[in-house]
Amino acid sequence: MSSSLRSVIPVWVLALVGAVAVAFIASAAPLVWLPVVLALAVLLTFTIQLSLARKEGFVERIVASLGGAFLILVLATLLIWAFGGLTAGAA
Repeated sequence: MSSSLRSVIPVWVLALVGAVAVAFIASAAPLVWLPVVLALAVLLTFTIQLSLARKEGFVERIVASLGGAFLILVLATLLIWAFGGLTAGAA
């Protein structure tokens, strides 16, 4: 596994675990908590990328980390919506 991928996968795992946690723990208000998961993914991305000594590929690694996390959270949002977790009257 390349070092670039090793720095990207933890962010994707955080997004997946966060999405599952939101779906099961905070199912009453997932649209409030999914952006929090994305914010954590941004913080983890910059923490990991800035801790690496390599400058080459910095932007590509950030785009891969956050793009993947965003897609995971979009898919999670669609799945939560499809299975009735997002209702118009939910408060």
